[in-house]
Amino acid sequence: MVSWSSAHPLNLQPRAVTLVLLCFGLAVFGIGEAFLIAAGIGVSPWTVFAQGIGLVSGLSIGWATFAVSVAVLLLWIPLRQTPGLGTILNAVIVSVAIELSLPYLPEPELAIYSFLEATAGILLVGLGSGFYLMAHLGAGPRDGLMTGLQRRTGYPIAWVRTSLEIAAVACGWLLGGTVGLGTLMFAFGIGPAVSMGIYAVKHLSQQPEG
Repeated sequence: MVSWSSAHPLNLQPRAVTLVLLCFGLAVFGIGEAFLIAAGIGVSPWTVFAQGIGLVSGLSIGWATFAVSVAVLLLWIPLRQTPGLGTILNAVIVSVAIELSLPYLPEPELAIYSFLEATAGILLVGLGSGFYLMAHLGAGPRDGLMTGLQRRTGYPIAWVRTSLEIAAVACGWLLGGTVGLGTLMFAFGIGPAVSMGIYAVKHLSQQPEG
C-alpha cells in the first residue's frame, strides 16, 4: 500500500490519481506483452493461449486477449469471485494496449535483438504490475481465477498457479501459439521483474521529506 492506493479492492469510486496510475500501469503491462510478441521468440503463457485462439478464430491478438479475459471472468461466477474496477479495466486496457502498440514495434531478425526486446517486455510487464498491484482495485482476471480455485480446492497457491500456466501454454501451443525462449524467460523472469516493479513504484510514491 502507498499513499495513492485504494483502501478497498471493491472501491467503485477511487481517487482520480489512483485511477490514472492504475490505467497507466495496465497500459505499460500491455505494451510489455506486445514487446514479447514482437520479439518473436515466445510469449507469456496466457498470451500463447490468446495467440492460439486468434489463429483459430481469425481474431487479432488484442481481441483474442480480450476474449480470453472475458472467458476467464465467466469462470469467476461458479467460484463466487467478485470483480473490482481494476479487474474490468485490466481486461480492457491490456488488450487495447497490445492491439494499438504492436504494429509500431520492431520485429528483429537477429537473435540478440529479439532477446533484448523480450527482456524489455518482461521488465515493462513487471513495472506495469507494480502500478496495477499498488492501486489495490481488484485482482486481474487470471489472478482471480487462481485465488478462486485455490480457495475451492485447498491446494497450495503455487500448485494452482503453475497448473493454470501449464494448461494455458499447452492449449495455446496445440492451437498454434508461439512457445520458445521468450516463454521460458517470462516464466523465470516475471517474479523478479514484478518485485522490481513494486519496489520502483513504492520508491516513486514516497513523499519527499521536508
